Amino acid sequence: MLQITDLTYSVAGRPLFEGATATIPDGHKVGLVGRNGTGKTTLFRLIRGEIPLDSGDIILPSRARIGGVAQEVPSSATSLIDTVLAADTERAALMAEADTATDPHRIAEVQARLQDIDAWSGEARASAILRGLGFEVEEQSRPCSAYSGGWRMRVALAGVLFAQPDLLLLDEPTNYLDLEGALWLESYLAKYPHTVIIISHDRALLNRAVGGILHLEDKGLTYYTGPYDTFVRMRAEKRAGLAAEAAKQAARRAHLQSFVDRFKAKASKAKQAQSRVKMLERMETIRAPEDAARTVFTFPQPEDLSPPILRLDGASVGYGGPPVLQRLNVRIDQDDRIALLGRNGEGKSTLSKLLSDRLQVMEGERIASGKLRIGYFAQHQVDELHIDETPLDHIRRERPDETPSRLRARLAGFGLGVDQADTQVARLSGGQKARLSLLLATLDAPHMLILDEPTNHLDIESREALVEALTAYTGAVVLVSHDMHLLSLVADRLWLVKGGTVGPYDGDLEEYRRMLLQGEERPSKTSKEKEKPVRQQVGRDRILELRAEARRAEDRVRKIEAMRDKLAKKLADPALYEDARKGELETWNRKYAEVMEATDRAETLWMAAMESLEKAQA
Repeated sequence: MLQITDLTYSVAGRPLFEGATATIPDGHKVGLVGRNGTGKTTLFRLIRGEIPLDSGDIILPSRARIGGVAQEVPSSATSLIDTVLAADTERAALMAEADTATDPHRIAEVQARLQDIDAWSGEARASAILRGLGFEVEEQSRPCSAYSGGWRMRVALAGVLFAQPDLLLLDEPTNYLDLEGALWLESYLAKYPHTVIIISHDRALLNRAVGGILHLEDKGLTYYTGPYDTFVRMRAEKRAGLAAEAAKQAARRAHLQSFVDRFKAKASKAKQAQSRVKMLERMETIRAPEDAARTVFTFPQPEDLSPPILRLDGASVGYGGPPVLQRLNVRIDQDDRIALLGRNGEGKSTLSKLLSDRLQVMEGERIASGKLRIGYFAQHQVDELHIDETPLDHIRRERPDETPSRLRARLAGFGLGVDQADTQVARLSGGQKARLSLLLATLDAPHMLILDEPTNHLDIESREALVEALTAYTGAVVLVSHDMHLLSLVADRLWLVKGGTVGPYDGDLEEYRRMLLQGEERPSKTSKEKEKPVRQQVGRDRILELRAEARRAEDRVRKIEAMRDKLAKKLADPALYEDARKGELETWNRKYAEVMEATDRAETLWMAAMESLEKAQA
């Protein structure tokens, strides 16, 4: 059991904790949440004993082992599998002693302990963890130095999972994982045999892998039983109750104060007035919860282009050697919301670079609208910002003719206020840097946004704001993300990148999740499921989501029909059929055929969305 009692701690005179108290029972899986900068990572350091408390106590069982992910695994010649095996220091020491011990009694003790900790299955367990985090068996014998920092972070995570400490502290573990790795970790943590505390902004992870939420707010800790969605509901109810109590108390105060003000000068009422003054002094103030500043993203809206805005015909792409992807035949319309699925190394980033014109086709064609503007965001771009410049400097370079007030308004539209606008990038948080990169990617009002892991370093409020912004955005979206919540709310088409090519995935995200966890090509249904389908209970959030999807689908149909009418009017012009304009006529006829095809597809999606909504409401 972890007990935190009356914890007080300040940094440079600013209190992070004041009388914070919480109890985490043994074996519980807990998500630690709170706005950025409230002290979540500092709490981990206090639990590990890396920094001393100002006052209070943090009590753990004696000899409890605390584990967490190191900042980075060193770039060494040690293989991945040996690095992970060495993370369990007790096992490593006993294995070494087993080879050198000569005393019969000690040999027996060592062998008994090795048996107790299941040491002989260690290599198989370590290999399974590495596979779950994206390393194939043949890659596990390679040295750590063969991998980049992000991949070595996965090795560090594999090591701490293999060591199985009594208290596992994980700080944003999915930030350096892809969707497949995040789903595997979610499943692994749900079955982890000891206590886990996770700092995470991944809503899906907090809903599936934990059974409690520890909320850090107003310098205190509050423990809520249940996953994240339950916490949100319970906290909203608590805030509503506090607001109501504060309103009642304010009315009571006003009534008492009115009596005092009215009768304090009258001798006959002076005693009663004084009594009410004392009541006011004794009344403990109930403070209504303050609403945090709302997180926003404001994407500029592009003008409409005729569909398709981008098409790949028999395209192949690579990096000079054999193609990474080939036989690519896809099209993207401006109203598409596409999620790219596929295991790591299959080519999702390569496809993103091809779509954004950062890689050229080796064979086939990439055909884009002449007016097409593309916004591209990848996590590495955050690291490419000029750390000695301010956000205002960055945007001024891109828009030198705009007034300072207009530039600041653009920054404010991405949650970068006055203070952040004039702060050097080196001093900004990871989330603030990501906001700046997103702003730069969308500055030209792109017709298509390609986002590769856009939520890394964004807190939950910022992720929800990003969902809202993408929902309102009228351009196409191509998403690569480990955030299942983001994908489920934004994407309406799934592409699977696999086996050197790309094609539509016919299932939904939940089916894809089951496929990965079960290791199947497609998850199969049991005969019982086939005979008697289980009616799904659809909640209010799901119905709202389906309504929004239906509205988006209807808007698509309306926009495409408007394009169709314009083209029909153009084709009705007799002058277009003169011999001198036959080439132009062919172009317009082709555009009209493409719009008609897009109309059929949009109407099909609309009908499907309406059908899903009707079933949910039945």
